[in-house]
Amino acid sequence: MPYTLDKRKSTLFRERPWVFLYGSLLAGCAGYINVLMLGIYHVPVSHMTGATSRLAMDLSTDNMQDFQGALGIFAGFLFGAVFGGALIGGTQVLPGRRYGIAMMTEGALLGLSFVLLLFGNMSGITFAAVACGLQNAMASSYSGLIIRTTHVSGMVTDIGVLLGQALRYRRLEFWKLALLSSLLGGFFLGGYLGGYAKARFGLPAILPTALGCFFVGAIYYQWRLRHQDDLPMDRWGYYPPETLGANKL
Repeated sequence: MPYTLDKRKSTLFRERPWVFLYGSLLAGCAGYINVLMLGIYHVPVSHMTGATSRLAMDLSTDNMQDFQGALGIFAGFLFGAVFGGALIGGTQVLPGRRYGIAMMTEGALLGLSFVLLLFGNMSGITFAAVACGLQNAMASSYSGLIIRTTHVSGMVTDIGVLLGQALRYRRLEFWKLALLSSLLGGFFLGGYLGGYAKARFGLPAILPTALGCFFVGAIYYQWRLRHQDDLPMDRWGYYPPETLGANKL
């Protein structure tokens, strides 16, 4: 049966642990991959602030070699986000969306990135950026929070806003602060592990993340197939417009 608003509210607290867990794992994956790629190239692949600044700097100094590398990262991330938006088809974190296919695709992209870099082809970094753009487009909003798992600027800002509002209004939605903090912590821990793995194992350190993303996506895909009759999707795998209002958290 399709979810109703009351049912969604009644299950919200039971769903939060899963959002905490998977959100933190995704953030950790992005932090891990970003540090690995930074060890190979000097422009981050999990967020576009550095890439955009690098594009501007390289263009102003006529450094076309680095400009092309940064442009590849920017274009790859953008393409991944476009693909993710078309695949997922919505802005709410809801069960039944094509997260499994997205995760399997991300794992395949990271695997391809490893193969290309193994043979000295720097376009592998572009494919890592595509994977990050796809992941970042997977989760947009949950119960009033904007969730991005591949960068932390928004998380730090939202944590500061929540603390500032708590000082002013003397109340705090603790679960929101805890969720954002867990995402931030996941990204940091993933980066730490990425740096350690890169120093110890070199390029093959990409493989655990690629395989992990693929198999987690495959597990979710199987779950979605088993429960597809209980989820309010049309035959293309999207939520019908008339049910979206009843499914917002």
